Amino acid sequence: MKHYKQYDVCNTMAILSDKDILEGMRTGYIGITNYHERGLTPNGYDLRISEISIRGDPELKKEGVVKIPPRTMFYVSTIERVRMPKDVCAQLWMRTTWIRKGCIGAFGKIDAGFEGTLTLGAYNATDDFVEIPIGERFCQMIFETLTTASDKDYAQRSGNYQGQTGVTLEPKKK
Repeated sequence: MKHYKQYDVCNTMAILSDKDILEGMRTGYIGITNYHERGLTPNGYDLRISEISIRGDPELKKEGVVKIPPRTMFYVSTIERVRMPKDVCAQLWMRTTWIRKGCIGAFGKIDAGFEGTLTLGAYNATDDFVEIPIGERFCQMIFETLTTASDKDYAQRSGNYQGQTGVTLEPKKK
């Protein structure tokens, strides 16, 4: 029987603080292009909206205030481009500003090794229009260290959206 190294999760996994994030960016370990100081939180970074695609509307919204129709799915692309090392992933949480207005986010984790802008799915669950300004903070990214670096990072495993820019709804053709 093969024995695996035991990990004390409390001592090996962590959520990065604002200080850790800044140090990671300073050394080039973590990448956040188009970084804005207002986005830094005590334990994460708020990602801003670059563009919005509303399901059923062929026009991509890139400026001004976007009115999301009631009971409608929409997609947000981030201004920031992120680059994750092989031993860090990130959770995504919708800012409560948008939750309180009736939006529901459909987010996953940012995998270790991912690089690109993010496409985030959300739904206006109300019977009213929700107004969302381009450039506004939309979700928080919480960096988590892995117990060890991944053997194969996102780019090596699937990489379906590696390097994406803007709202991207279909994976890359391989």
